[in-house]
Amino acid sequence: MSSEEKFLPQHQAVPGDTEKMNPTPDHGEESYRGSGKLSGKIALITGADSGIGRAVAIAFAREGADIAIAYFTEDKDAQTTADWVQKAGRRAILLPGDIQLRSHCNEIIKRTIDEFGQLDILVNNAAHQKSVTDLSEIDEKELDTTFRTNFYGMFFLCQAALPHLQSGASIINTSSINAAQPSPHLPVYAATKAAISNFTVGLAQMLGERNIRVNAVAPGPVWTPLIPSTMPEEAITEFGKNTPLGRAAQPAELAAAYVLFASDESSYTTGAVLPVTGGRPML
Repeated sequence: MSSEEKFLPQHQAVPGDTEKMNPTPDHGEESYRGSGKLSGKIALITGADSGIGRAVAIAFAREGADIAIAYFTEDKDAQTTADWVQKAGRRAILLPGDIQLRSHCNEIIKRTIDEFGQLDILVNNAAHQKSVTDLSEIDEKELDTTFRTNFYGMFFLCQAALPHLQSGASIINTSSINAAQPSPHLPVYAATKAAISNFTVGLAQMLGERNIRVNAVAPGPVWTPLIPSTMPEEAITEFGKNTPLGRAAQPAELAAAYVLFASDESSYTTGAVLPVTGGRPML
């Protein structure tokens, strides 16, 4: 995407529909080229129906991995992701449901192991956010939904996955620029992302002796269904212009960071939080 391409004012109901977005996001469908970095590996990706999750699923599949696609209720988007995985010659399974629930997190780990026999890469990417102008707009239910989706789900999945992860496995969490530069309109989301970064570094130290690596990617503004479904229409046209590159990222531009952390090429990297922010600093 060039800095000249415009996002039009638009709004959708949460969690958003990829096909209704204008412009349509680029997940690397026509651009990502694999080179076997993940041959023989099995990856479980949450929020893999759309946005960054779909881009990561496409890239992982083209690198040789089979993919478990975990998502909430977006069956059509999830099937599109599965179709791209299968076009890459890899296997895909669909795992709908709510990762706020420990029982569901346990179930999707079990189904991944039952289907593929192993789990090598866990990508905790699913997220919920709500843009507000006043703290009074956030009730207890919204607080619970944000923390349980963004943080509890990640925690439950890590806990359920650990008995199945072998030496060399990789856990990759999705943090955010908001972990270091919290938006005044996303106070709860930002707090969960700071918690994710902190948890990532702590878990990396805990699992180092098992040679299981734990890292996080911290995206800046990315054009995903969360944006038109949670941001005010009038803010869409300015989305991403506050970066040094002057634009938001397409999901495809995040995929390489996840491939790096998933692959053996980052065998000495753990406890890292990698900013992919268009130049906005995270120091």
